[in-house]
Amino acid sequence: MSTLIYWFRNDLRLIDNPALLEACLRADRLLPVYIHLPQARETHTLGFPREDRRRRVFLRESLDDLKAQLRTLGSDLLEYEGEPAEVLLELAQFTHASAVYSERIEAPEEIHQSQLIQERGVLLKEFWQSSMLSLECLPFPVQDMPDMFTQFRKKVENAGLRFSAPVVAPSKIPSLPELVETPLIRAAEQANTSPHQFAGGERSALDHLKQYLARRLPDTYKETRNQLIGKDYSSKFSPWLALGCLSARTVAAELTAYEQSHGANDGTYWLWFELLWRDYFRFLHFKYGKQLYQAQGLSDAPVMRSNLQSFESWQAGATGEPLVDAGMRELLKTGYLSNRMRQVVASYWIYDLQGDWRLGAAWFESQLLDYDVYSNQGNWLYLAGRGTDPRGGRRFNIAKQTQDHDPQGEYQRLWL
Repeated sequence: MSTLIYWFRNDLRLIDNPALLEACLRADRLLPVYIHLPQARETHTLGFPREDRRRRVFLRESLDDLKAQLRTLGSDLLEYEGEPAEVLLELAQFTHASAVYSERIEAPEEIHQSQLIQERGVLLKEFWQSSMLSLECLPFPVQDMPDMFTQFRKKVENAGLRFSAPVVAPSKIPSLPELVETPLIRAAEQANTSPHQFAGGERSALDHLKQYLARRLPDTYKETRNQLIGKDYSSKFSPWLALGCLSARTVAAELTAYEQSHGANDGTYWLWFELLWRDYFRFLHFKYGKQLYQAQGLSDAPVMRSNLQSFESWQAGATGEPLVDAGMRELLKTGYLSNRMRQVVASYWIYDLQGDWRLGAAWFESQLLDYDVYSNQGNWLYLAGRGTDPRGGRRFNIAKQTQDHDPQGEYQRLWL
């Protein structure tokens, strides 16, 4: 009998999970696992946690939802702590599994994890499945993609591409293998103790997507997306997309169905446009890889030596610049920040405070509920002028941003 292990990574869903579907078709017995990484508990050299408690709670909720769904299909989700190579090797030996199936993540740490697993002699089959467009459908080899987003977008649109079709959820999960007691450390399940405006899990994600479309909010997205206060000014899909509770292809497919029912407009196009930006930052990793994680990025410009007192003031929302401070306090208190304010506070750190972009990126990684390695790295490089844009960085005029987006000071009063 064929026994396989399915390793959930940032794909905590059943719908549109090609790797899981393929594993279910291939296996007589299947062991679904999630591995809590030691790196998530690390602290930065400046003392702040790599992963804030709010994101751990959101992850816990998402895993609980996935576990409940698997159990209704006669399976389960086993959680472990440790290095993936060690955990998966022991599980493969105890279950006599012939292979591990998983999502492919094209970022340095995750690539290294996969290499270590294969060096241990474990057969690892990875599937790229986190983008809206599949690698195979792109109108160019991904390693030769245009550097500039505008050229990338035009080539995609000229080829008539919108999204790759999502796959259905497995109708049946193979039964669990007989698992004798192993010396591996099973992860302790912790209670949810940090309230936030998002509930983790695939079913919550699908409920949110459904109500967003039912209320016709896509129609006004382009006009409202730069607002700073409230829940409905933007889609808020990002926390679920980040953990893979919801796939970009599912969102794009539902958005297309919406357009067929209600008509396409600037708002629906702009939602797709934002998903395409998300794809763009992902595909850049196939072209530039570790270069995107160098101190200088893709630039020759020297890296600024940060003033730690300035960084602490920026972190705490105590720079003395009201709009920036309001944004940093919202981030600190909620784990969320609008796209507009992310750009404003990042620009202020890089250009006004002359800070090292990597420190800003690390702070966002620590605090953001919707942290995504590709988008976080890509956006910070873009703003710092260290990415693929030959025009250099993007410095924001804070006075103009205040006048344009918070002229009455409502946002500042809310958070200050």
